[in-house]
Order: sequence, then C-alpha cells, then structure tokens
Amino acid sequence: MEAVPARARVYIACAALAALLCLLPPPGVRTPWWAVALLAALYAGCERVARSRFVGISHPAGTFYPVLLAGAFLLPAPAAALVAVPGALLSQVARRPVALRRIWRAAQLVLGVWAAATVHRLLGGPDAVAAADVPYALGPAGAAVLAFCLVLALLDGGILAVAERVPVRRAWRGLVARSLAPIAVHGLAGLMMAVLWHSPYGPVSALLVLLPMCVSWWAFAQYHRERAAHQATIRALVQAVDIKDGYTRGHSERVGQASMMIARELGMADERVEVLRFAGILHDVGKLGVPTRLLRKNGPLTPEERRVIELHPEYGHEMVRGIGFLGEARAAVLHHHERLDGSGYPYGLVGRQIPESARVVAVADAFDAMTSTRSYSRARPVAVALAELERCAGSHFDPVMVAALVEAVGRTGWHPAVTADDEETRPARVPPPGAPLSSRPGAHR
Repeated sequence: MEAVPARARVYIACAALAALLCLLPPPGVRTPWWAVALLAALYAGCERVARSRFVGISHPAGTFYPVLLAGAFLLPAPAAALVAVPGALLSQVARRPVALRRIWRAAQLVLGVWAAATVHRLLGGPDAVAAADVPYALGPAGAAVLAFCLVLALLDGGILAVAERVPVRRAWRGLVARSLAPIAVHGLAGLMMAVLWHSPYGPVSALLVLLPMCVSWWAFAQYHRERAAHQATIRALVQAVDIKDGYTRGHSERVGQASMMIARELGMADERVEVLRFAGILHDVGKLGVPTRLLRKNGPLTPEERRVIELHPEYGHEMVRGIGFLGEARAAVLHHHERLDGSGYPYGLVGRQIPESARVVAVADAFDAMTSTRSYSRARPVAVALAELERCAGSHFDPVMVAALVEAVGRTGWHPAVTADDEETRPARVPPPGAPLSSRPGAHR
C-alpha cells in the first residue's frame, strides 16, 4: 500500500477532519485533564508494549480497547476521544506509508470512542457508573460498545471499498459480526474499570482490571506466534519447491493469490479465504518427492515419467496432513488435479466428489500456468487464458469457480510474471494446435 490511491487519501483526510471536529470541547463542559492524561499514557504504553520485540506480535483486535472504552464511560465525548490520539500516533507501523497509517488509525479510534461516549451519555450511563449501579449500567455500556463497533466497521468497510475497490456489499460483510464479541468483552472490562475508578480505592484499583486482560491477550499472542511459525514452515517448503523446480518460481504464491481471489468472490469467510490461500501456496509441495531431472526436463515426458510426476499430489498430502490448522487445504493438495469428468488424477474423482477447495485451486493453478512465461511455453494474454478456462468449464473445471475468477480478474486485473531464470537459453515445448488444456505442459508441471 505504498502507493495509496488518491481516492483513499481523500477518504482518510475526510475521516481525519471529522475526528478533529470531534475533539473540539463544547462550551461549558469541564474536562478532568489529569484523567485524560493518565488514560492516554496508559493506552499509549500498552500499545508500545504490545508491539515490542518481547511480545513479538500485535493483537489483531485492538490491543487495549478496555482503556479506550473506560474513557468513554468516564469522560465527556471529546476528552474520551482524545485518549486514543497519542497511542495511535506513536504506535509502531510495519508497512508504509507510516504517517498516513497512523493518522488513519487515530481517526478511526477518535470517531469510534466519540460515538461510544456520546451514546453512553445520552442513555444516562455516567450516573449509573458513578453510583456503581452495575445492572443498570450494562444497558448504556452495551449500547456504547455497539456504537464503537459499528463506527469501526463502517470505516473499515469504507476504506476497503475505496482503496481496494471491493464491492460495497461485500466490503462490510461480516465486519460487525466478527468484531462485536471480542469488543464486547473489552467493553465489560472497561465498564469494570470505570466503576472501580469511582470507588474509594480510586484509579489504582481500576488498573487491576487490566491484569487478567493482559494474561488473556498474552495467551492469544502466543497462539498467533505459533501460527506464524507454521506459516514460516510453509514458506520454507515453498522456497524448496521453487529452488528445485526453477521453471515455475513464484508459481505457488500466485496460485495462492488467485485462489484467494476466487474464494473472496464467492463470499467465503475470511478464515476460509486464508485456508484456501495456503492451499494454493502448497498445492505443488509434493514436487519435492519428484526427481529433479523430470521437473527440469526440456523435452516431452514419456508415459512412465508422467506417471512419476503425477504422484506429486499424494506426496504433498503426506507432507502436510499432520499440519492441523491447514484444514481443507490438505484435500486441495491431494485433489487439485482431479477433473469434473473423471479424467484427472490421482483418484479420478467426478463432479462434486472433488472437494470444493481442490476445485478452486485447480482453476487458479491452470490460470497461472497459462499466463506465466516459462522455458517451455510462452505466456498467453489474460483474456485468452480466461476464455480457455471457460471453454473447459463443466468438463475439466467447476464453472462456478471459473466464473468467480473471471469476475475477480475483470475487476482487479492480473499481472503474470516470468518464472524461468534462463528462458532464452532453453528450447520451448509448444503443445500441438487444438490440444486440450490437459495436455499442455503448464497444466501438469
């Protein structure tokens, strides 16, 4: 996202301007600046710790929303919104442009906290918090959390639609449902902080609420660290395949990208989209078990050599079947060369017998094979490759998956890459005129 589209910059500028307006204090409202400073310092410190090397990973759902929501329950709306600014502007950002991402994060949080504090005050929440009337305070606090969640989801969906041209109907799909539960837990912790803040023990007792939140967050971070280690293992396997089969370097990553495009076009949940990306990346890992001389052979393959190469899906399945988090990606590794008419391998499955994940990867694999320049075949134009997929839909490929890829590529485009190191020095193997897609070398290698 280093080259941010102009429309996205305008969108972020509008959000930042709205956030600045939310920070303007209304006349006659007394602001407890010491509380604002304390909560802002606490939030900023928590953000720094969360992104430190010691922790090693940032929390994907907002590290310390309890502090922000406690501010929304305790302070006037502009003051509560101000709590988020230092932490957002000083947070570590891994991707460029750093300044723009920090401004965007700050604008999001300011608008979300301002909305939460406004809703909470309109429903009489501050009086219930001050009186420690917890049952009554749950209603205004719940409404405030919902407002906070809705604002963040609205802004997130908007930036997806504007910056990445995701269809509006799909940009907001599932955002509220996925974030409401964790934010509700953070809201409950924030409410406990606010109630204890008014207790005889004061703000110090409120800070004790963060201890169990820190423990649960740390456990969640360790889970993500383990997942990151698994992904590093996957990358190592893919790099090994790329080194062994230099003709198709980068092919696995592109198949993963195309598989993800198909899954998103079909409206699959983000978790499943990620699994299908892994399926595309790992679909050829079984080539590690195929002799290198066959993978790098310039001439046509003999029937015996082709049978050896056709064992690679089973080799790959054996390699990944013990990686639990891959889920249905393992079935895609095994069955991505099956065809709807039963002429594929390794088991000759027909139609819906082929797992859906394998049908997705099969289309992505064939598409990248046709649009990539290799030592044995020249890249075809994207339109020609899509037309070929449509021609083979119903016999070799699932028509639903083909239609999804055509739609996704038509909207976002596709940029094929040269994957051979020395394409000018090796003879090309050209399929005979009119040969079906299954006989083209790109479909099998």
